[in-house]
Amino acid sequence: MARGSRQTGRTMTDNSTSFGFREVNASEKQGLVDSVFHSVAGRYDLMNDLMSGGLHRLWKDAMVSRLAPPRSGRRPFKVLDMAGGTGDIAFRIAERSNRTADITVADINSSMLEVGRERARARDLDRLEFVEANAEELPWADATFDAYTIAFGIRNVPKIDKALSEAFRVLKPGGRFLCLEFSHVDAPVADKVYDLYSFHLVPKIGRVVAKDEESYRYLVESIRRFPDQEHFKAMIEAAGFSRVAYTNMTLGVVALHVGVKI
Repeated sequence: MARGSRQTGRTMTDNSTSFGFREVNASEKQGLVDSVFHSVAGRYDLMNDLMSGGLHRLWKDAMVSRLAPPRSGRRPFKVLDMAGGTGDIAFRIAERSNRTADITVADINSSMLEVGRERARARDLDRLEFVEANAEELPWADATFDAYTIAFGIRNVPKIDKALSEAFRVLKPGGRFLCLEFSHVDAPVADKVYDLYSFHLVPKIGRVVAKDEESYRYLVESIRRFPDQEHFKAMIEAAGFSRVAYTNMTLGVVALHVGVKI
């Protein structure tokens, strides 16, 4: 698929949304997404390594470096890591903060959370809480957290604008929003190579390693339907955040968006 023909789903009706390249009723999407992640949870981190050539580790490191959690523990630092079921971001924040940060890992998918709990026990991380929660309807009070992080999860939320509004609500004044997500390559030739790799090789890797080609085909399609960097920046601003900016990584394969609640 050429870059110019990529779809973002912004022209859909109020009651519909995208599931990969399919248009579905908004009420159906969460169940479809859940089935994908129940299927891939056990080998999710291995597949991330294979699909990104290990680059996802560097992208996640860069995100936590940008967060720069305090290391002294002199004051509480509460983080909500949304869609963080397997713990990759939370573990990095814990280590970067000298294990002083209070981290809540939230995910709507119980299988992903169970993987994260097991990994946390193996690392003897006892300041992490794992909670099953919907990004569109968070169970926490207003102004609870100092930071909200979400990595490679927001594109799977049926109503992204609601998730952004909830992120704004649960952050304290001065709290920071950080979102790491696959984005849009804007480089001649590189975008076509990326499409070739994504649509032809990634599903085959999923078939061989995770025994699930269709779930990985959805993951690739969901990346292409996600808004580009500028459109997503505008969505974050519309949710109320200030000083919104983004940093492209690996030619825009991934973008880190940040914002502040003033």
